[in-house]
Amino acid sequence: MISVRHLSKTYTTPTGESFQVLKDVNCDIDKGEVISIIGPSGTGKSTFLRALNLLDPPTGGEILVDGENILEKGYPMNRLRQRMGMVFQSFNLFDHLTILQNVTLAPIKLLKKSKQDAEAEAIQLLRKVGMAEKANVYPASLSGGQKQRVAIARCLAMHPEIILFDEPTSALDPTMVGEVLSVIRQLAKEGMTMLIVTHEMKFAKDVSSRIFFMNKGIIYEDGTPEQIFDHPQREDTQTFIHRIRSLRLDVTGADYDMYGFFTEVDLFCTKYALYDKCEPVKHVIEEMLNTLIATNERPLNVELVFSEMDYSLNMNITIRGMHESPLSRKLADEIAVSIVRGMSKSVTEEDQPDGFKIVFGF
Repeated sequence: MISVRHLSKTYTTPTGESFQVLKDVNCDIDKGEVISIIGPSGTGKSTFLRALNLLDPPTGGEILVDGENILEKGYPMNRLRQRMGMVFQSFNLFDHLTILQNVTLAPIKLLKKSKQDAEAEAIQLLRKVGMAEKANVYPASLSGGQKQRVAIARCLAMHPEIILFDEPTSALDPTMVGEVLSVIRQLAKEGMTMLIVTHEMKFAKDVSSRIFFMNKGIIYEDGTPEQIFDHPQREDTQTFIHRIRSLRLDVTGADYDMYGFFTEVDLFCTKYALYDKCEPVKHVIEEMLNTLIATNERPLNVELVFSEMDYSLNMNITIRGMHESPLSRKLADEIAVSIVRGMSKSVTEEDQPDGFKIVFGF
């Protein structure tokens, strides 16, 4: 469907300096493929998407769409933009138009549809993304997730053959990410060809037929989700995929800042979209600190360790100077022990030279 050959993009600063964002990008994209583009920031992922539909024209190479070189002079941009829709980080809705008007504007103006036909189809598309009941309201009354779903419906109204998603959830409150990803998952099931720049690793692994790992201005590694996430071949890919995120909090006594402590936990869970794990983690911490460990007796530290590759979260609690498990001591509160074991998927315990360590898996 699309062949990219030796694509490059160089920017020139006002002072005359130049820097190359895309160096030598080569790939073939087949109809029905869902390709997630991942990689460190600043490696050309968004630039690649914008180059594909000439929003940011490349400075070298070829882009062939069904055998036609769209970089040739005179290629009709309107036809390209109709075939290749794009959903941006920001929603770009017209604030002075209703949701229905936002979706019908392009089909009426560009596809020359009648208002009646355009509105009938728009309602179907809004229903598809769960926004039909908002058809007659204005964008200002919608949440970020709702606006992005409308933007997807607006894109679909032009009947694109391929949709480019440029970090479609990056501008959203973390609680709204799931509703947008659900719509994209549904489009993938229906066979829509899609390229998705995303930092949501679990989503990329679940929804994609292929993964492009971009690094140093090129497609550094290309493969199935299993190949890229489970068996990456190149060192930089391995380093990126196995990223570990952690948070360490210290408790020095009974007068620790409980509210600040839990705020840090909330922020960590929100940042990495660990919505389903946050409350169990906090419950376990609360029972451990308030019931099972005398915090005024010994200092301790709590460490949250999150792996983006497999979406696993462990919590390590190390009690300094203790050499027996607070979960099995005779004086342990049986109800509290039952709570912390029930809230976690796994519990391992280890007596270490400097104290006793408990690892909870979530």
